[in-house]
Amino acid sequence: MPLALLALAIGAFGIGTTEFVIMGLLPEVADEFGVSVPTAGHLVTGYALGVMLGAPLMTVLGTKTSRKRMLMLLMGLFIAGNLLSALAPVFGLMLLGRVIASLAHGAFFGIGSVVAAGLVAPHKKAGAIALMFTGLTVANVIGVPLGTLVGQSAGWRITFGLVAGLGVIGLAGIAWLVPDLPAPEGVRLRHELAAFKNVQVLLAMAMTVLGFGGVFAAITYIAPMMTQVAGFADGSVTWLLVLFGLGMVGGNLVGGRYADRALMPLLYVSLGALAVVLALFTLTAHHKIPAAVTIILIGGLGFATVPPLQKRVLDQAHGAPTLASAVNIGAFNLGNALSAWLGGLVIAAGLGYTAPNWVGAVLAASALVLAFVSAALDRRDKALGAVDAGRAPTERQAAVPH
Repeated sequence: MPLALLALAIGAFGIGTTEFVIMGLLPEVADEFGVSVPTAGHLVTGYALGVMLGAPLMTVLGTKTSRKRMLMLLMGLFIAGNLLSALAPVFGLMLLGRVIASLAHGAFFGIGSVVAAGLVAPHKKAGAIALMFTGLTVANVIGVPLGTLVGQSAGWRITFGLVAGLGVIGLAGIAWLVPDLPAPEGVRLRHELAAFKNVQVLLAMAMTVLGFGGVFAAITYIAPMMTQVAGFADGSVTWLLVLFGLGMVGGNLVGGRYADRALMPLLYVSLGALAVVLALFTLTAHHKIPAAVTIILIGGLGFATVPPLQKRVLDQAHGAPTLASAVNIGAFNLGNALSAWLGGLVIAAGLGYTAPNWVGAVLAASALVLAFVSAALDRRDKALGAVDAGRAPTERQAAVPH
C-alpha cells in the first residue's frame, strides 16, 4: 500500500480522536462552563450536524481545487477548530470551535476515500479505503482513551490542544506523502450532483444512516448504561470504550478485506448480526462480562459496514464520486445524531437506559431491508440488460432488407 495512505490515516486518527473524546469529557466541560451535562451534550450533536452539513458544502467549495490541496485546507480548518475549543473562554465559543472542526470531517473522509481508491488497483479499492479508516478506528483504541485520561487529569483544554497537534502532523504528512492528483478533466458540479439521481447511491446512504445509527443508539448512552445497569465503576467506561474501539478496528479490517470480494453478502451478514446483537444488548447489559463482549461485537459489526458502503457509493457514482463520497460520510453522522436523539427520547419516556438498544436494533434491521432492496434492483437491472442484449441482434436482423 502507498505511504500516502499512512498520511491519510494519520489525519483520520486526529479527526476520530476529536469526534469521540468529548464523550468522556462532558462532565469536566460542563463543570468548567457551569452548564448541565445535557447542555454540554450539544458539543456532540453540534459536531455531528456540522459533519453532515460540512461534507457537501466543503466538497462543493473545493471542486476547482486539487484534491491534495483541498485535504491540506481541510486539515488547517480542523486545527483551527480544535485550537478554538482548547482556548474558548465561554461555552458558546467552544461549541463554535467544535462546529468549525466538524466542517473538515466529512469532506476529508469523502475526498480521502476517492484519493485512497485512486492510489491502488481496482480490486483493492475497499482495502485502501479501510486502511485510511483504520486511523479513525485506532483513535478509539489509543487516541480517545489517552485524550480522556489527559483531560480528566490535566484538564480537557490540554486534550484539545494535543488534538490540534495531531492535525499539524496530519497536515505535514499529506503535504509530504500524498501525490498532487488534480480533479478529473471535464467533471463539473452538475456531474457530481447527477450521482444523486442514482437510486443505488441513495440506498447506500440510507443504509449508512440506519446501520451506523444503530451503533450509536447504544454507544451514545454507554456510560450511564454500564455504570447504572451493568454495575461498572465510573473509571471503567474508558476501558469499555477501548473494547469498542478494538471491535471497530477488527470490523474495519474485515470489511476492507471482503468488500472487494463479496460486498453485498458482507452487508447482509454484518447488518443482520448487528440487529441481533443490539437486541441482545438489552439483556447482556445487566451483566459485566456479557456486556463487555457485546460492546466489542457492536463495534466490529458496525464498522464492518463502512468500507463496503463507502465503496458502493464510489462504484455507483463512478466518474464523479467526490461529492457523493463526502455526503455518505455526512450520512454516518446524520445516523449518529438521529439515533442519539431517538435514544434520548426512549430514556426520557422512562423506558430505562437499555431502551436505546432496541432503537438501534430496529435501525440496523431497517438497513438490512434496504440492502435486500438494493440487491433486488441490481438483479432487475442485470436481467433487463440481458434482455436488451438478446434483443439487439434480432432487431438488427429485422432492419436488414430481404
